[in-house]
Amino acid sequence: MQLSYNNTTKKIEQNLLSEVWFRYFPYWPLFAILLPLSLAGTWFYLRHVTPLYESTATILIKDEKRGLDDAKVLESLDLLSTKKIIENETEVLRSRSLMTAVIRKLYLYAPEYRQGRLVSPSAYATSPVMIEALDPDHLPLTGRIYFTFDSVAKQVLLQGRRYDLDTWVGTPYGTLRFLPNKYHPVSLPGRLYFTLTPPGSIASAMAKAIDVNAASKLSTVVYLSVKDEVPQRGEDILNALINEYDTATIIDKNTLAENTLAFIEERLRYVVHELDSIEYRTQAYKSNKNAVDVGAQGKMFLQNVGENDQKLSEISMQLAALDQIDNYLSSRDIKGNIVPATLGIHDDLLTQMLDKLYSAQLEYEKLKRTTAENNPLMVSLSDQISRIKPGILENIRSRRAALEASKKNLSSTNDNYSSQLQTIPKKERELLEINRSQSILSGLYSFLLQKREDAALSNSSTVSDSRIIDRASSSSAPVSPNKKLFYLIAASGSFVVALLFLGVKQIFSHTILFRHEIESYTSFPIVCEIMYKNLKDPIVVGKPEGMFITEQFRRLRAALPQIGISGQRKKILVTSTISGEGKSFISVNLALSLAMTGKKVVLVEFDLSNPTLSDKLNQYHEKGLSEYLLGEVEPEEIIRRTDSGNLFFISSGKLPHHPSELIMSEKTRDILAYLENIFDYVVIDTAPAGPSSDAFILSPFCDATLYVIRHKYTPRIVVERLDENNKITNLRNIAIIFNGVRSRGFRKNNYGYGYGYGYEHNYYTYKGGKYAKVAR
Repeated sequence: MQLSYNNTTKKIEQNLLSEVWFRYFPYWPLFAILLPLSLAGTWFYLRHVTPLYESTATILIKDEKRGLDDAKVLESLDLLSTKKIIENETEVLRSRSLMTAVIRKLYLYAPEYRQGRLVSPSAYATSPVMIEALDPDHLPLTGRIYFTFDSVAKQVLLQGRRYDLDTWVGTPYGTLRFLPNKYHPVSLPGRLYFTLTPPGSIASAMAKAIDVNAASKLSTVVYLSVKDEVPQRGEDILNALINEYDTATIIDKNTLAENTLAFIEERLRYVVHELDSIEYRTQAYKSNKNAVDVGAQGKMFLQNVGENDQKLSEISMQLAALDQIDNYLSSRDIKGNIVPATLGIHDDLLTQMLDKLYSAQLEYEKLKRTTAENNPLMVSLSDQISRIKPGILENIRSRRAALEASKKNLSSTNDNYSSQLQTIPKKERELLEINRSQSILSGLYSFLLQKREDAALSNSSTVSDSRIIDRASSSSAPVSPNKKLFYLIAASGSFVVALLFLGVKQIFSHTILFRHEIESYTSFPIVCEIMYKNLKDPIVVGKPEGMFITEQFRRLRAALPQIGISGQRKKILVTSTISGEGKSFISVNLALSLAMTGKKVVLVEFDLSNPTLSDKLNQYHEKGLSEYLLGEVEPEEIIRRTDSGNLFFISSGKLPHHPSELIMSEKTRDILAYLENIFDYVVIDTAPAGPSSDAFILSPFCDATLYVIRHKYTPRIVVERLDENNKITNLRNIAIIFNGVRSRGFRKNNYGYGYGYGYEHNYYTYKGGKYAKVAR
């Protein structure tokens, strides 16, 4: 399977190469002319073009993702430095602002030149002086300003005036200063001139000329390169660009540090003022709110409230006990009752009196059981109980009053403590807010003090974020133009131009040029190609000067059986689309070719609109086909033998007014049937199928139709629509003849507008009494 695929691929490549070779090789003189012209033009261009040298430099930039870590000492001196992204820095190096600074520094706004015939080379390294402007940004845009230099007097001669070196002088072009060239040039012939251009006008173009690239995606090494006709200027541009980049970086850092210091100082003044204000506010608050230590005060208040609550509970319990005793003593009969307990009452007198009352009651109860109530002892005990009771009641009253006073005092104290406790959360919140603000301001004050020191250190630092690895250096030989590449482009360009010319010529042609076009537009077969030969006599078959075309008609004759022509199917209709495509030429020569085989052939001139066969055969007859169709003559009267022996001819006769209607008569069928019976081949030449319908009327009576298409003559659109049109107006058994195929290009013996092959044919012509071999 793989082998089959490889063979198919090779075959396609070979067919493609052969087709290209076939299509364009005949025009080789065009390529042969364009190639030396393009090479000569390239040589002339390279002779006068200014060579360019390449200058390169290398720097290392700190990258925040891929950069190197700084040393601790450098970090301490460069606290405000920001890490850089290598992609951003490459754009900075190409920036217009940096290039403008380079132009000002190197005085590139006033370039010097040495007058040349075609090209004026730069005099950057050969001019004795350099020109500096006091205000470069407002320079006028000038043309060539010629000057000379007096090496003896050290003066510049400009427009008839002398100017000293290293001195600001007024000129018609602004305030300028002429400086000695640092390269100390050797005197060279030629006139010198300079031009003036504002730096901003040329900064963008020069910035684009700088090539800035990182060494790799993971590297922070940056390569800078520039191509210039003067190597020294290229090196100066790169070195100045690196210096300006470093200077701009340091200036940015110092500006950042200075702005940071100014901001920090301003903030410090504000923070100090706020700290003083909040400290005074804290002092006033603690004094006015008696909030020296709110937390300790709250704990003390809570403790006192708890102790007072306990005391109030004890007093309440004593008052309850006193109430029970009072209720007991106030009852009418206490003699039989038990004295209440004195729990919680710390009064010894009351306790003794209650114990004495209790003892008397017990004694009274015992005697009551054994003695009468009027017993003196019982009476004595009853009087004793009655005497004890008032004392106890008096003691209870005084005791209650004391307890009530204590309770009231404790309740008042607790109320005071509760109100104080209710204010403590608010005081704590307010004091907390004050302390929080004070803490924030204190931290901010410490932070700003630290940052002020950091900014001061960074401001005193001149450490750059880049390091030069290699200073600018130039190539020893020019890198541009690449002569080999230019010659290669010139050679290729000549071929491309020739191919485009030929291709466009073929594309915009509206006629048929190639056989493969016919095969792509229609499904009908091409049975023969007839080459073009500029001969006066249209009959070429059998003549020495037409031997090659005769051979092609033999091939057409041999192809007739392939389209169904045989002993039983003899009638061949020859037509085309428009007049001039050579259908009559094909008809007469095909008939002659068939007659040369010993067969009886009749050639019928069925073109009743514009007949031409009679002129080609020199056969002029008064009676012809039209007279037969009108019923004026019989078939035998219009058939004429030609000089070719086996070839017979029927002329058109007089031209009728309505040829199509005449052809549609039954006599057309009769004459064709008659000819079919007595001849071996019947060749019918009819009118073109485009403007006339004669071919469509005759086609059903014929066995095959030879449709003639002429090279560089038949419109392409006609062939494109041939299949579609034939579905409606059917021509029977169509086969195509590609006629009039001309030689291609500058070769006279190259034919073949088909598959990528041509024909070369050698034949003999009769000349000077003998046959000579002639290449065709």
